Amino acid sequence: MTIPALGRPEDRARANIDRLLTAAGWLLQNRDGINIEAGRGIAIREFPLAPGHGFADYLLYVDGYAAGVIEAKKAGVPLIGVEIQTARYSQGLPRNLPAPRRPLPFCYQSTGVETRFTSFLEPDARSRPVFGFHRPEALAGWLEADLKSPGSALRGRLRIMPPLPREGLWDHQHRVIANLEQSLARNHPRALIHMTMGSGKTFTACNFVYRLIAHAGARRILFLVDRRTLGRQALNEFQQFSIPGDGRKFTEIYNVQLLSSNTIDPVCRVAITTIQRLYSILKGEPDYDSGNEETSAATLAQLRKAPDPIEYNRAVPVETFDFIVTDECHRSIYNLWRQVLEYFDSFVIGLTATPSKNTLGFFNQNVMPSYTYADAVADGVNVD
Repeated sequence: MTIPALGRPEDRARANIDRLLTAAGWLLQNRDGINIEAGRGIAIREFPLAPGHGFADYLLYVDGYAAGVIEAKKAGVPLIGVEIQTARYSQGLPRNLPAPRRPLPFCYQSTGVETRFTSFLEPDARSRPVFGFHRPEALAGWLEADLKSPGSALRGRLRIMPPLPREGLWDHQHRVIANLEQSLARNHPRALIHMTMGSGKTFTACNFVYRLIAHAGARRILFLVDRRTLGRQALNEFQQFSIPGDGRKFTEIYNVQLLSSNTIDPVCRVAITTIQRLYSILKGEPDYDSGNEETSAATLAQLRKAPDPIEYNRAVPVETFDFIVTDECHRSIYNLWRQVLEYFDSFVIGLTATPSKNTLGFFNQNVMPSYTYADAVADGVNVD
């Protein structure tokens, strides 16, 4: 991200924060010219809080109510320790100002280059890195859901998933899904599934994707593939997948889109695409040559050693996907592609038969019980 040529580091940080807020749909106002009715999301600079609480660098209003704060720091300042400061600010809203929740639920810490986010609607709330700010509509939706059903945030629902039935699953598939759900409940942002070829990785993915939508309330899940051929295979797997205990096919209940253009269907629950096309979408390109989708992402990455950095794209906000499932993930964590995975405020779940040391590192060594070729042969799943 380019920092404007301004004077003090603090000024450069705030100029970048202003740019990111504007891109995400927030209207910026100074405290001497406040009009909270001017738009759905208002960010007020240098807002005075109750005595003893100082000033919020930015106070966020959503639909006329105070909802969050942003603490701005100059580039290079570690942001993890700043979370305590924003939490204190979130408690300092003057009593005469309307707010749906107190303390204010949404706290950001940002240098304009790096941003972290804390949501106190989530259990054991702690900050996490985000590429940019969420849209006012996203915060409004989370607030509305919490007011109707306190504790209904995604990360809260991940902790109360119903028991996983064994019907239709091999033992190793059941073990992998159960461990994945435990990992998500512990709020681990990345998880790696290592299953040998022929042991049903995509079928396993269909099972946990269904559960994340049906029981955790995931709004939309991204399924990334290395080549379009694999995308067609994944779509076919979802079309053939029968809902456990129901009998209907997955696609009879939920919309699944295999992207053939650079437009994500707003009503799809699962979007399947190559990582190549998704990079093109985030770059704001009107379309992408589908012929390139038949070439491995790993090959294309070798052709572009120094990829153009991704900027915030208001047409595809960071909250677009709750989960990213990346198939052949040992190919999708380098160079060009890593920034695609890190753009969204999502859990990332990797699928691979051949993890490398780099793969293990990207997923923070958080590997679900591995199912190797030798295991598959011993179980009669694969042939020696």
